[in-house]
Amino acid sequence: MKKLTNFPYAHALVLGLAKSGTAAARLLLQNGIKVRVNDKQSSGNEEAVSELESMGAEVITGFHPLSVLDDIDIIVKNPGIPYENPLLTEAANRGIPIITEIEIAGNLVESSIIGITGSNGKTTTTTLITEMLRESNQPVQVAGNIGYVASEVAQTLKESEKMVLELSSFQLMGVQTFKPKIAVLLNIFEAHLDYHKTFENYKKAKCNIFANQSKDDNLVFNADDPVVSEAVLQASSYKIPFSMEKQLNDGAWIDDNNIYYGSEKIISRSEIVLVGSHNLQNILAAVCAAKLSGATTKGIREVLTTFSGVKHRTQYVENVAGRLFYNDSKATNILATQKALASFQQPVILLAGGLDRGNEFDDLLPYLNHVKGMILFGETTEKLEKLANQANIDFIQRAETMNEAVTYAFDHSEEGDVILMSPACASWDQYRSFEERGDMFIQAVHTL
Repeated sequence: MKKLTNFPYAHALVLGLAKSGTAAARLLLQNGIKVRVNDKQSSGNEEAVSELESMGAEVITGFHPLSVLDDIDIIVKNPGIPYENPLLTEAANRGIPIITEIEIAGNLVESSIIGITGSNGKTTTTTLITEMLRESNQPVQVAGNIGYVASEVAQTLKESEKMVLELSSFQLMGVQTFKPKIAVLLNIFEAHLDYHKTFENYKKAKCNIFANQSKDDNLVFNADDPVVSEAVLQASSYKIPFSMEKQLNDGAWIDDNNIYYGSEKIISRSEIVLVGSHNLQNILAAVCAAKLSGATTKGIREVLTTFSGVKHRTQYVENVAGRLFYNDSKATNILATQKALASFQQPVILLAGGLDRGNEFDDLLPYLNHVKGMILFGETTEKLEKLANQANIDFIQRAETMNEAVTYAFDHSEEGDVILMSPACASWDQYRSFEERGDMFIQAVHTL
């Protein structure tokens, strides 16, 4: 078992069980650190509670009383718990450090991490890098926001293996010394402001991916994104750009016909099966990180000629009577839906809507010129209906369920149309997750 080093804390509070909290508590206990666990949910975690108590943890379920902070040296919190939580506010007042579980993972395998963050494209880029390394016979494991707990994967990581780690702003906000050997910063735009409160806070969280890097580390960055380009000026690491707009001597770039890494041609654009100009950016970023990690051009080409997308991210689902169905449930913000719409030239029927975070949708208007119909659902129905009327869209329909939405779309479509579920909103008003929403869409399509 790998041991934590440079972790000068004797008593930790793990706030929130879930998968990452349970894994963090287990790892801390195995390293001889006293652990107290607090989770608001008293049911559904019985197995985890029993295991941790048998290992010596003190587990408190129910409301977070301030007394759980007594004698605590550090807090490992679930990324989703906001910092305005009264317990965390009190912890900050007491000067107790607050970290997330990836800080512990980084402690175990710092030199092996390829970390990826950005407002959009993280999962696709993470998957591309992982597959490019595998096709190049480079041993690799994937973890983080993509669904595998980083500290669990870190414990099993062999010395020869690399860990490709998808990182959210929520995770990165809670780091102290964490640094990947290779950091990838895809883009930064306004997102999750309900959590971070200001764009500056959000940007700072994203930039934590390179904040602790040294000149011996690498930073892959989007040279076309002005926010990113300005932010990376403060980085101490070696910078490798990628661009869709200009030729580069170092890094990945693209012209009308091919993708290059420096002066080397990697692949013809016509051979790539992943749709969407936004995915070309993800591909360029992945090529940089994969090349820096020892991937071969042959391995990269093999992935790019076969990989058609990650589930819930402009995922091709089915051709039903000549209608092409795409599941883009991961599009939980406007930019993601803009990019999905820009991926198609043929007529589109758009399924959209979800949690109302207070924003308007005017920025979608220029992308609706080939949208012939909109099926709307969730809390943002009225706002999106207003937008659809502004765009003079022929067919606008409200739907109560995903089955209704898919049926309406099919009934008002023609052969050759794209039926795209790209909500531009989070899913929590109707579904537990964007994955559940996407699965409901796929199921509804298959019932056709």
